Amino acid sequence: MLKTGLMQDSYAITKFLSFCISSTSSDFLPYAQIVFDGFDRPDTFLWNLMIRGFSCSDEPERSLLLYQRMLCSSAPHNAYTFPSLLKACSNLSAFEETTQIHAQITKLGYENDVYAVNSLINSYAVTGNFKLAHLLFDRIPEPDDVSWNSVIKGYVKAGKMDIALTLFRKMAEKNAISWTTMISGYVQADMNKEALQLFHEMQNSDVEPDNVSLANALSACAQLGALEQGKWIHSYLNKTRIRMDSVLGCVLIDMYAKCGEMEEALEVFKNIKKKSVQAWTALISGYAYHGHGREAISKFMEMQKMGIKPNVITFTAVLTACSYTGLVEEGKLIFYSMERDYNLKPTIEHYGCIVDLLGRAGLLDEAKRFIQEMPLKPNAVIWGALLKACRIHKNIELGEEIGEILIAIDPYHGGRYVHKANIHAMDKKWDKAAETRRLMKEQGVAKVPGCSTISLEGTTHEFLAGDRSHPEIEKIQSKWRIMRRKLEENGYVPELEEMLLDLVDDDEREAIVHQHSEKLAITYGLIKTKPGTIIRIMKNLRVCKDCHKVTKLISKIYKRDIVMRDRTRFHHFRDGKCSCGDYW
Repeated sequence: MLKTGLMQDSYAITKFLSFCISSTSSDFLPYAQIVFDGFDRPDTFLWNLMIRGFSCSDEPERSLLLYQRMLCSSAPHNAYTFPSLLKACSNLSAFEETTQIHAQITKLGYENDVYAVNSLINSYAVTGNFKLAHLLFDRIPEPDDVSWNSVIKGYVKAGKMDIALTLFRKMAEKNAISWTTMISGYVQADMNKEALQLFHEMQNSDVEPDNVSLANALSACAQLGALEQGKWIHSYLNKTRIRMDSVLGCVLIDMYAKCGEMEEALEVFKNIKKKSVQAWTALISGYAYHGHGREAISKFMEMQKMGIKPNVITFTAVLTACSYTGLVEEGKLIFYSMERDYNLKPTIEHYGCIVDLLGRAGLLDEAKRFIQEMPLKPNAVIWGALLKACRIHKNIELGEEIGEILIAIDPYHGGRYVHKANIHAMDKKWDKAAETRRLMKEQGVAKVPGCSTISLEGTTHEFLAGDRSHPEIEKIQSKWRIMRRKLEENGYVPELEEMLLDLVDDDEREAIVHQHSEKLAITYGLIKTKPGTIIRIMKNLRVCKDCHKVTKLISKIYKRDIVMRDRTRFHHFRDGKCSCGDYW
């Protein structure tokens, strides 16, 4: 044993090790290890202390190595030994090690210890073995909050939100962790309406939301375009003086940007005292969605002047901004600077941005050459960007070639067949177009239906193309007939080019185009809002040419600003014009 004065003072040693373990930095752990290794026979408390320290570090596997040494030294265990070990297993998603520790718990008689069992439930849940987690949970005579939350967390991680909700409803008393687990699970499962509904329930249950639940609720607002609810959460943050951490700051910027309020997003950004690379990236992404390419590049340069180094996600954001606004040369310069100036290797997403940039600008041959010279194997997204460009610029020959490649590598994506069929139809190759549609049906692939949403007074209204399920559909269709007459009086003629194959008969195709989901949502917005109110629409697919044309005219005739977010970007319609300049 070490003979220094420090090593002889067990109290001083314990305090030193505790300081190293509890520090927010892992830098002190090696010093703790050196001191710990100086003992011939560390007691159980010191073993547990070291195991706990490494279980929370960047090297949780060191906890398991320490435990092997503990077993070899025949050191006694206590109830505090296993939770830290199982936390390490959770962090490593180590199922086999979890089962081995489970055996030790049973062997040493700790199978009824609530802390050990709860840790086991959590570890099995995190490693995806929720059946074992549930089995252990069912054996607990009186499960506590941790038991409930652990098993619910397992089902949430597995995406089984229905089972998670059933368990959640059975809880007698739910704490902030219970609510947050469910809300974040819904957001991760892209069930944003359900996430917001549960968030409102949480508020009504008098459980104060924490930073994580607030961040998830804001993310749900961003995805749904639920601006009013997002604003309410922002005012709640200000009112309760909850500390604006970097995560909350980023999701607030993202929420305002995705709800069409770039000025508000910029205001939030300005009020963040310590701006991280994530905050700058969120702002640049916002400018990209809105088609403000110059502003995105300006912020990209400004962040570097402030000493913030861009990361790979920042480059994706600024390259997207260049693509959406036709800044070809600027985008190419930024792309080639990644490796040269920043030592960042471009990923498949960055290559996809350049293909999209070149394709949108009509530089199809250059885009094809770029793909052929890529050091990475092109995926379906890369080829899909080029196929979309071929359709926009009516390059039939290249489009047919790319369509064959895409269907071969991505045979279960409905959009690939639709684009390829439309390429054939543009060239009046009706047999090939019909054959592509037939192949799509044989593969059991369905086209994703168009869906548009509008949030009014805290309620999100959803419309599908041709859908009649909305309770006020008769009123909506009556209003649309009036609107259509006004549109025609102002020179509107339907754009049927993108519907060449839906039906052969022109009249029937025209009937379908008038039932597109965004038209229904805009009509409902005109019925339900006061004159002069901005109408905000969310669309799950790219807005079609006809709906884009109609929305421009509606904005002029009815003197309304209409903000539409489609699958990739924003369109701000005002006085018969769109912010995208018809470049989308």
